[in-house]
This record gives sequence, structure tokens and C-alpha cells, in this order.
Amino acid sequence: MESSTTERRAVGAATIAEAFRLTAEEREGLVALRTRGDEQSWTWGHLRDRVDALAGGLTTLGLAKGDSLALLIANRPEFHLCDLAGMMVGAAPFSIYMQYTPEQIQYVVSDAGARILITEQQFLPGVLEAREQLPDLEHVIVVDGEAPAGVLALADVEAYVAEGFDVEASVAAIGPEDVLTLIYTSGTTGPPKGVQLVHRNMMAAVRGIRDLVQFPEGARVVSWLPSAHIAERAAHHYLPIVYGFEVTSCPNAKEVLAYVAEVRPSWFFAVPRIWEKLKAGLEAMLAGLPEEQRAGAQAALAAAREKVRLEQASQPVPAELAAAVAKADDELFAGLRKQLGFDEIVAVNVGAAPTPVEVLEFFHAIGIPVAELWGMSETCGAGCCNPPDRIKIGTVGPPTPGVEVRLAEDGELLVRGDVVMPGYRNLPDKTAEALDADGWLHTGDIAEIDADGYVKLVDRKKELIISAAGKNMSPANIEATLKSASPLIGQAAVIGDARAYNTALIVLDADFAPAWAGQQGLASASLEDLAGDERVRAAVQEGVDAANAKLARVEQIKKFTLLRGDWLPGGDELTPTMKLKRKPINAKYAEAIEAMYRP
Repeated sequence: MESSTTERRAVGAATIAEAFRLTAEEREGLVALRTRGDEQSWTWGHLRDRVDALAGGLTTLGLAKGDSLALLIANRPEFHLCDLAGMMVGAAPFSIYMQYTPEQIQYVVSDAGARILITEQQFLPGVLEAREQLPDLEHVIVVDGEAPAGVLALADVEAYVAEGFDVEASVAAIGPEDVLTLIYTSGTTGPPKGVQLVHRNMMAAVRGIRDLVQFPEGARVVSWLPSAHIAERAAHHYLPIVYGFEVTSCPNAKEVLAYVAEVRPSWFFAVPRIWEKLKAGLEAMLAGLPEEQRAGAQAALAAAREKVRLEQASQPVPAELAAAVAKADDELFAGLRKQLGFDEIVAVNVGAAPTPVEVLEFFHAIGIPVAELWGMSETCGAGCCNPPDRIKIGTVGPPTPGVEVRLAEDGELLVRGDVVMPGYRNLPDKTAEALDADGWLHTGDIAEIDADGYVKLVDRKKELIISAAGKNMSPANIEATLKSASPLIGQAAVIGDARAYNTALIVLDADFAPAWAGQQGLASASLEDLAGDERVRAAVQEGVDAANAKLARVEQIKKFTLLRGDWLPGGDELTPTMKLKRKPINAKYAEAIEAMYRP
């Protein structure tokens, strides 16, 4: 790895807090945080000075080592500032999902025992409503705009004179076993659990990544996922702290690909739906080329896919095919990568849900080697990852350095290592269920491990469908196949447990469906109206038929219901991280589900 002295020193730190001091010292004049177009641009030295001032101000308000600090802040430089300031005190900053209702805010703030909450104007009404039920919440701080009565302005807190506060002594007092943060799980099966991660856990995780990815000096990332999610905190907060990455904040997730085109990141992580949509968009663009160019582009893609499949099967690539793909790369694919902003990428990953093989093959074919990885909040987001130079499509890779994996008798994936949490906050019984006496974390995922140690996920143990005939199926894999078969399909929930056949609830894609409707000359572009249009239903049926052609007969969708409206993160059907809430979905749409099983 080409790493500077700064990076080597920070990697050897005992805590993330110590790593920040080392990185800020050595990279003082280099950019740490920025927004698009450099409207804001903070050097590491500027960031450290503001962090130290805010840390002193927070101690004046009563924040102390071992406390928790609540953050409800979007993707903006102030998130990193506030999190680091709490960290310097020895507190455990934790983030709240932006979609949370006042009741949900109240739950996690109360569970964490936070007495200070930092937010921004757009979330302040919900915070103030939640505050009415939080007698122990002493201070609310707003990072932007005017602070109303009973609320403090961030700038004022930074300006407080902190008598007797020594930030270097404070950081020196933080130990590897002190709590770094709380990650509240998204709650698919009940109230969210607070995963307690200590500094030792995250330092182990970032060291493991170092052995997988050769990050260049001056590496860049885009911060765009919710900071309450472990993927965002690990990839775009803690790793940059240790390795000195430049972070660009993207406040609107829908604009992330535009940010990628500007930033040209060294590392990029996205959920499968981002890659599925990008693939559909690129295919539509190529299909719109003049006939002669279109034929050439399709031939180039076909050749590149064939090369990828041969390489994945460890088969020799004929010289003629290799030459054709190299020519296509020079003439077409390299330009696409530059246009998209992936021309300087070192590693590019996908996770959080199954990704269809054809999606991965497509991006490998055009020279963007998207690799699946797997991790949990309970493992700092680390666990298994395909090395950039040894990717096995269809697997999440081998365990990351320092992580052990094995399978229980029923196929459940077990994980052990320094990345594994010490336990859940205030939930000793849940901790005992998750962690056995030998330190193995029971992940709840059913998996397979091949001869090379690469892990292939099947599905969540509790979500497997067992048909009336006793056939085990993975709903997540069926749903991924459905969504990849048609860009019209935004969400799909497969039903079939203890049933004679599988059905699906389908929601139209909120971005693609209206655009498609316009191209078809349909009068209305609202999701509600489109869901009732027979032409739309026929197009979705084509997608379902295409998916069924790729599924085993027992997995195929016999009937589907096209639902009106959208499913939004944090709503009745999706968690804030866009995982399906299967039980609530089954209850809410019980009538529609039963109608699909009537003769």
C-alpha cells in the first residue's frame, strides 16, 4: 500500500480519537471536508481547530467521558465536526435516521441516555416535539440558521470558554474499550437495538480494509448515505479519519451519481438499486445510438461479458476475444467510465442486499469491477469482502483480515474477531442470544462457504420462504431478480411461505415510471394512476415473465399485485436503510395478498 507517514501512524493508533489527532497534525493544510463546487472547504487543521473549540463548548454544557451525544444531521461537514467533538471528550456520538418520527427520535435518545442533541433546522420541529417526552434531554443545538428560544446555536457553543478543558489530555484518557458510537439497527422485527461499538472494534475494521485495498495518497470519497448506518460511518467518516481521505458531502442521495462524476472517487459503495438503475440508464443510452454505433456497442458488450464469464470460470480467454475487448475498452468503455466519474476508482462495492449476477457482469464488462461485500452493524460493517483483484461474482468474498467465519449446523453464518461488538445497549438478553460463550456472533444469515473460503449468502434465516410443498427459497434473491428484470419495478415483496405458489406485491419505480409514461404518451405520470393503467401492468408483466425465465419453477411468480403509490424509507414498508418490513407488509396488504390466492 502506498501510504504516507501520516497514514502509517494513524493506523497504529489505539483509538479513532488518537488517529484523528495524528492525521490532522500531518495533513494540516490539506482538504478534509468539502461540498460540491468547494462552496465549503475545510482543511484538516481548520477541522481540528473547530473540533477542539466545540469539544470545549460541549464540556461546558456538561458532556463528559462515557456520555452519549445524539446527532440528527444530514450529509454536511458539520456532521463530522460534531461527531469528532463529542469523540474528543470521550463521549459516544450516535446518529438518528433523518426519516424518524418524533416517537422514534424519543425512543433512541431515551435508550441512549443522551442529554445533548445536535440537529439542523429541517429536523428541528420533530426534535422539539420529541423533547416534550424527554425530560433528561437538557440541550438542543442547531448547526444552521437562527436558534429559537430554548435552543442553542452551534457557533455560540463553539465560542464558550471551557475552563480547565485540555483536549490532548482528554484524548489520551480514551481507551480501546471505550464506546465509540451506537448504531441503532433499522428494526425490521421490532424496536431498534443499540449496537455498542468500541474504539478497538473500528480500529480493527479499518486495519482490515488496509490489507484489501491499496488506497492512493489523496484518496477521495463521497459521503451520501445516512450517518446512522454503519456503512456511512465506516466508509465515509472513520476510514477518512485514519487514512486522511478527502470527503465530499452529498446532502441529497438522489444526486449521488452527479457527485461521483465531479469528485472521481477512489472508493465508492452503493446499494444494489443504485447499480441496477445505472445499468438500465446506460443500456437505454446505448440503445439510443444510431443503428451502426448501436450494433457495435452491443457487440462490444457481448464480447466483454463473455470475457468476464470466462475469467470467472477460470477459463482461458482467446487472444482474439481479449483483443476485441481491449479495443472496445479504448473506444467505448474508457469514455463511459470517465463520463460517470469512475476513471480513477480503486475499489467499488455493493452490499446490504443481493445483487443480480447480470448487474455485476455488466459493470465488470465495462471496466467497473463492482464487488459484493457483507457486514453488519454488529461487526462495524466489516465481515467479508471481495479483494479488488480477486473478485468472485455471486459471493461476498472471503472474510476480511482478522475475521473468522464458520457455519452452524443449520447453515447460519457465524463470525468472530476484534470487529465484533461487545453487546447491545441495555439488552443483556439480546446480547446473550447474539454472542455465544466462545465469542461467535450468530448473524442470522444463512450462507455457504466454498473451497477458497469465499462466502455466498442465501438469505436471512428468519425470512426464508418454505412453500406448502416444503421447498426452501430466498425471497431476497427472487426480489432482486424481479427488480433487475424491469426498471419499472422499484420495490417487490415476495409472498409464498406455506403457500402453494409465490406471489408478489410490486411498487413502480418513482423515477423511471413517470419518464416511461411520458415516452408512451400516457396522460398521467402519477404513480397512483400509472399503477392502474393496463399498459403499465402489461409492461410490468413482461418484467415478471423475464424474471421467471431466470428462476427455478418453484421460485417463479404466478400472480402479482401492482400497488398504488410509493414505499419510502422509514415508512410502513421499508426501514430507513430500505430493507423490507415483511411482517408489517403482510399485515397492511393482507386483503390484496389473499386475493392472489383465491381460485
